[in-house]
Amino acid sequence: MSRLVLASASPRRAELLSAAGFVFDVVPAAIDETLRAGESAADHVTRLAAEKARTVDTADSRPVLGADTEVVIDGRELGKPRDREDAARMLRLLSGRTHQVLTGVAICLGERLVTECVISTVTVAPLSASEIEWYVATGEPLDKAGAYAVQGRASRFIARIEGSYSNVVGLPIETVYRLLKRLGLDCWGSP
Repeated sequence: MSRLVLASASPRRAELLSAAGFVFDVVPAAIDETLRAGESAADHVTRLAAEKARTVDTADSRPVLGADTEVVIDGRELGKPRDREDAARMLRLLSGRTHQVLTGVAICLGERLVTECVISTVTVAPLSASEIEWYVATGEPLDKAGAYAVQGRASRFIARIEGSYSNVVGLPIETVYRLLKRLGLDCWGSP
């Protein structure tokens, strides 16, 4: 299998790919992630994933993987919190409720591009003010979409996940594998 290029600086995406046995290099893509007027959350994450995948230039025509994840509740994308106060606001909004995690996945191989948007549904247990204060004080939610890391300390607050767990972490691995196969690529990697 030719080495995949991950167009993301996300350590979580790299960890997921490594755990699944993919061989890859990290080449982060810098793009404008602004939501366009009238753009749905699914269209937004899929467009950003495609732009990331297309932005990274590989002279040797390797497949480039782009991804973007958003947490959506009440039709609003939460994004990453600006600060601790914003993280607490997001956690209060998610407390005791169900929301969606959307990840746009795109793989670019030369002129070919395949994309998909994966949606998982997450239910957060009711959170007390002291639980939110404790979690925000850990610093963990500050660089996470929706202000939580399902694979970290926030796991104690997650009541249910419907759909792909790895999607909630930030990269639906099964989808990556399927899209690589759709492009006709040998996806086995090393045993």
